[in-house]
Amino acid sequence: MSIESILIWILLGAVAGWLAGQIMKGSSLGTVENIVIGIIGSFVGGWLGGALGIAGTQTGGFSLASLVTATVGAIVLLFVIQLVKKKM
Repeated sequence: MSIESILIWILLGAVAGWLAGQIMKGSSLGTVENIVIGIIGSFVGGWLGGALGIAGTQTGGFSLASLVTATVGAIVLLFVIQLVKKKM
C-alpha cells in the first residue's frame, strides 16, 4: 500500500466521518474520532454493500461511490455506537 493510498483513505474517512456526523446530529464524536469512524465506516459500508449485493459499493480510490459507501458505513457505525452508549 502506497503513501498515496493511505492519504486517500484518511481524506475519504475525514469527509465521510464529517458527513456522517452532520447527518446524525448529536452523534459527532470530534474531528479525530470522525476520521476514524469514517475509515472504519468505509469498510463497514463496503461489507454491507457486498453482502446486500449492491453493485459499485466495493470501489477503491476517491470517487462518489466510495464516498457514499464510506458515509453510509459511518452512519451505521455511529448508530451502533449510540445504541451501545444508551445501554451503558
